[in-house]
Amino acid sequence: MKKLDAPSKVILFCDGSKCGKENKHNRKTFRSLIKEEGLKNEVEMLKIECTDNCKCAPVISIQPDNVWFGEVSEKKIPQLFEDYILGKTKKE
Repeated sequence: MKKLDAPSKVILFCDGSKCGKENKHNRKTFRSLIKEEGLKNEVEMLKIECTDNCKCAPVISIQPDNVWFGEVSEKKIPQLFEDYILGKTKKE
């Protein structure tokens, strides 16, 4: 058995019929931010099958934090990136 080098963060994008089109744009925005920060080897992006949360489309998840978000627009991505990928979560 061979151990694989895994990234420290994984962003899951629902690719179901309701989420797929909008998440295509969301993936592009995340990809740009990942490249800009030089985190290509630290963050992986994966399309997943329908999460059955169509009423909340588009749906994404950030692992290993196990946080799930619905109704994610491109405008919200920079804040999600800062909070969950860069780790600059603001404490209330």
